[in-house]
Amino acid sequence: MIVEDQALLAMELELVLGESGCDVVGCAMDKAGAFAIAERERPDLALIDVNLLDGMTGPQIAQRIVSDYGTAVVFLTANPEQIPEGFAGALGAVSKPFDEQTIRAVVGFARQFILHRTVGDPPRRFRLAPWLTTPPEDIAPH
Repeated sequence: MIVEDQALLAMELELVLGESGCDVVGCAMDKAGAFAIAERERPDLALIDVNLLDGMTGPQIAQRIVSDYGTAVVFLTANPEQIPEGFAGALGAVSKPFDEQTIRAVVGFARQFILHRTVGDPPRRFRLAPWLTTPPEDIAPH
């Protein structure tokens, strides 16, 4: 699922996701559209812009679809400072502008998390949510 209010960017994301083996179940431009798609389709993954046409509603959307449907969420944002503390249940965030390679890598990362509940190496330009990171004292020396 894509939640993005810039139509051209949403279409580009849909194309890249399709080429990456994903079935895009819907595109929404605001909170109401996102909730309708999530209720109907119960997506595995949602790419959600933080700041939409109806305001900074991306975090509200993320929090609800993570808790209600177990959807994995990745934020897209041109303003990283707007990402909520704790990431509202999202896996992480990608700063705009981004390229196809970054989106493909993020989808691969999310797919691994969805299927195996494991966290691999985060892709470049992907800011991992703090709740997924291991405290330094728990990391074994190499």
